Amino acid sequence: MRARYGVPLTLTAVGAAGLAYAAGFEVRSFRLRRVTVPVLPRGMRPLRVLQVSDIHMVSGQRKKQRWLQSLAGLRPDFVINTGDNLSDPEGVPEALDALGPLMELPGAYVFGSNDYYGPKLRNPARYLIERAQGRHGLNGNAPAVGVVHNPWEELRDAFDAAGWVGLSNTRGRLKLEGIEIALTGLDDPHIKRDRYAEVAGGPESGADLSLAVVHAPYLRSLDAFTADGYPLILAGHTHGGQLCIPFYGALVTNCDIDTDRVKGLSTHTAAGHTSYLHVSAGCGTNRYTPVRFACPPEATLLTLTARD
Repeated sequence: MRARYGVPLTLTAVGAAGLAYAAGFEVRSFRLRRVTVPVLPRGMRPLRVLQVSDIHMVSGQRKKQRWLQSLAGLRPDFVINTGDNLSDPEGVPEALDALGPLMELPGAYVFGSNDYYGPKLRNPARYLIERAQGRHGLNGNAPAVGVVHNPWEELRDAFDAAGWVGLSNTRGRLKLEGIEIALTGLDDPHIKRDRYAEVAGGPESGADLSLAVVHAPYLRSLDAFTADGYPLILAGHTHGGQLCIPFYGALVTNCDIDTDRVKGLSTHTAAGHTSYLHVSAGCGTNRYTPVRFACPPEATLLTLTARD
């Protein structure tokens, strides 16, 4: 009996324990990542930027709401929201309640595909297949049909009313006690809404710092921002791989960026220029795959310092 059934039963038990941990604990084990990025002009005081991403709010996620509210206690200089706030058409009020204290601070935002459209149930193995075939999102796949449309206009109107700057294929500025931050953003490349030609031209003169913002870190967007000379690009979308292998890392990124840069701070080089890139692993999941493993949900506090 032992020889025949012992190993399968052990593997089943280990798998069940891993699933229970991923769905019951880690997916709610919210963390704050802290990084330092030397991108400011010499002599300028440090700036603290809070990046929140991929909230994927579903009605009833009280712990996530309370944790997001608590982040306002960090008192960052400004907030960048890199999209995918929703995973439930009914989740707008709770997303806005969670972000309410942060919306009292200066901020800017871009949207991701899940702000516009509700998620669909799909086999997680398709992410591996699409990666092997070089297909990601609508970039090579057939357009989505029969999708749920989220009330993203309510999010936009609330963010705008709070003074947050919308950056979907446009530019904007934040003024912080004598410091002026120029921001350039794209709509989501994952569903081919990015229009870089509308914002091309590089950092703006007269600003103390220029930043680039996009939801999904597709290489075409990173190449364009970097070639134009932006010192720092902020993105989300990847969920850090979401289901990772300990001591190995992510298996997929859900876009064409490599797994080595699926989350955290790295660099990107294009046309002889190099930019810092920060990809947030986000703090939520698609409502149909509410699990994380070896990849806790997160927000990031970036401290921007003077260049070396």
